[in-house]
Amino acid sequence: QVQLAESGGGLVQAGGSLRLSCLASGGTFSAYAMAWFRQAPGKEREFVAYLSRGGNIYYADSVKGRFTISRDNPKNTAYLEMNSLKPEDTAVYYCAAGRTATVLKSGYNDWGQGTQVTVSS
Repeated sequence: QVQLAESGGGLVQAGGSLRLSCLASGGTFSAYAMAWFRQAPGKEREFVAYLSRGGNIYYADSVKGRFTISRDNPKNTAYLEMNSLKPEDTAVYYCAAGRTATVLKSGYNDWGQGTQVTVSS
């Protein structure tokens, strides 16, 4: 089990950028696949991106070409670089850790508390 803490959210204008961080503790970070999900008000939590232990990356179509997931294993941190932000990107963003990279929420046992991202038009 690993504890996760997101940071870096905030209010940004459309077209702007943010970088989210997810600091892991209590486990062997490099042994986990990492993912980002988001949940907008009144909607289901949805997959954004994952980065497997071996470096495989996959993005949701809605963020492909705008968002970049990465990790720094010595720093126990995963990142989500978000560019060209749109109002529809407004959501609480969660990082998640699991043994296998998947787009399914059920594939991740450990979750952070989330960080709010608000994109104004």
